[in-house]
Amino acid sequence: MTPSERLDATFTALADPTRRAILARLMTGEVSVMELAEPFAMSQPAISKHLKVLERAGLISRGRDAQRRPCRIEGEALAEVTGWLDEYRKVWEGNYKRLDALLADLQANQGKA
Repeated sequence: MTPSERLDATFTALADPTRRAILARLMTGEVSVMELAEPFAMSQPAISKHLKVLERAGLISRGRDAQRRPCRIEGEALAEVTGWLDEYRKVWEGNYKRLDALLADLQANQGKA
């Protein structure tokens, strides 16, 4: 997957509230698929589809422990999104600093008039 495709997959996965809730649950530690499905009013296959989207995006990984299928959160995909967003944050911070300087200059010039 290219970096752009990974970013698309991550944002697609994060766009769904159920998948975000699954990630929030996994922040507390490894959980089985059955445990992840408990709070949701949906079928096991529906939860599995959500997990596949999260796994394809690299946000989670799934293992096998006998009959148990533990899921765990993975941080690399979120780190890539954070890096991507950070570049835009820097641009907007620069824009706000220039705007602040312009407003300060306008106020200073208005006081002279």
